[in-house]
Amino acid sequence: MKRRSFLTSSAVALSCSSISTAFSQSREAIKVGILHSLSGTMAISETALKETALMTIEQINAKGGVMGRPLEAVVVDPASNWPLFAERARQLISQDKVAAVFGCWTSVSRKSVLPVFKELNHLLFYPVQYEGEELEKNVFYTGAAPNQQAIPATEYLMSKDGGAAKRFFLLGTDYVYPRTTNKILRAFLKSKGVKESDIEEIYTPFGHSDYQTIVANVKKYSAGGKTCVISTINGDSNVPFYKELGNAGLKAKDVPVVAFSVGEEELRGVDTKPLVGHLAAWNYFMSLKNPENDAFIKLYRDYARAKKLPNADKVVTNDPMEATYIGIHMWKQAVEQVKTTEIEKVIDAVGGQKFKAPCGFEVSMDKTNHHLHKPVFIGEVRADGQFNVVWKTKGPLRAQPWSPFIPGNESRQKA
Repeated sequence: MKRRSFLTSSAVALSCSSISTAFSQSREAIKVGILHSLSGTMAISETALKETALMTIEQINAKGGVMGRPLEAVVVDPASNWPLFAERARQLISQDKVAAVFGCWTSVSRKSVLPVFKELNHLLFYPVQYEGEELEKNVFYTGAAPNQQAIPATEYLMSKDGGAAKRFFLLGTDYVYPRTTNKILRAFLKSKGVKESDIEEIYTPFGHSDYQTIVANVKKYSAGGKTCVISTINGDSNVPFYKELGNAGLKAKDVPVVAFSVGEEELRGVDTKPLVGHLAAWNYFMSLKNPENDAFIKLYRDYARAKKLPNADKVVTNDPMEATYIGIHMWKQAVEQVKTTEIEKVIDAVGGQKFKAPCGFEVSMDKTNHHLHKPVFIGEVRADGQFNVVWKTKGPLRAQPWSPFIPGNESRQKA
C-alpha cells in the first residue's frame, strides 16, 4: 500500500496568522523531501530523523523561511523496503518537484536511490555514518566516514584505556555497510599485526531477533584472550542483541562491545543497567555540555511535546539527528548564498559551508569530497541510557571516503 503524506505543521502553514507577515503572499513554498522509513525494521532509527527534519523546517520557517519563502515538507515512507526507496525518491523529484531530499539510513537504501539522483541530477543529504568507498556529486554526506568512527573506535579498543583487545568479534547485519566496514577493519587490524585467527566475523539478516547462540559464541571466543565485539548491527535487531548480552551476563569489563549504529534512540527500549560500560562511537552525544547542544535538546523536547510525540517527555537526541539538523541548515545557507534552488548552483555552494553544531564545534562541509569535517567521541553506556564520553578528538577530522586500507585507493586519497 502506498503511504505518503504532505506534513506541514501549524508553524509552517501559509495560513497561520502568527507568521503571515514573515512571507510575501505571492511567494510560493519551497518543497523539500523527507525520505525515511516510518515502518518496518528501520523505523526504530529513522522515525526520529523524520521528526528532526520537520522540527528544523519549522524552526527555519519561524525565522522567515528561505529567501523569504516557507519550506514545505513532503514526507514519504519507503517502509524499510530498499527498491521502494528508489521509487519514492523518483516520486519526490519528478512529481513533487522538491528542491532537495533529506533521507536514507542504511547504505543499501542509499545505493538504491543513487542512480535516481544521478539520472535526474538532484540533491540528497545523507545523515548517517557509513562505510565510505563512495564519492558522489549529487550527495552530501553529513554522517561519519570510517576514519571518523570505525578506525578511531578500533584503535581505542586496542589501547590500554580501551582494554588492550587482542581478539576481535565483528558482528553485523548482512548488507553493504557492515561487510565493507569489516573489510576495512580486517585490513586495518592486519596492518597492526593481528592474526587472522584472532578475527571472527558473523552476520545476521535484518530483523534478526535470536542472539542467544551468537552471544554464547562470543563468550566462548573470548576465552582465547582479551576480546572485544565490534557491532554493526542495524535497526530493531539491536534490542534483542543487547537484551541477550544482559541475559548472558557479558559485562563490558570482560568483553566490551562498541557499536556504530546504536545511540540514545535505540537504547530507549532496552534495560541499560546490565550494559553499563559498553561503548558507542559517534560524532555527537546528547550528554555533551555546551550552549549549542542545550539549545538543540530544548528545541527537540519542545517540539515533541507540541506535536504530542510518543513518550514526549522522554525523547532523546542522537548523532544522525544532529547530522540531519546540520544538513538542512547547510542547504538553507547555500540556497540563500546563491539566491536560487537551482541544483548545480546549490551543489557548488554547499561545499565550504560552516555551522556551529550541537557537538560543540564549528563543522564544515568539504569542498572536494562532500563530507563533513567532524569530531569523534567514544562514549560508555550509562545506567540511564546516556553516554559518558571517555575519548575524543581535539577537534573535527577531515573525512577519508576512500580508505587507505583498501588496495587500489592510493590514487583517490586526495579526495
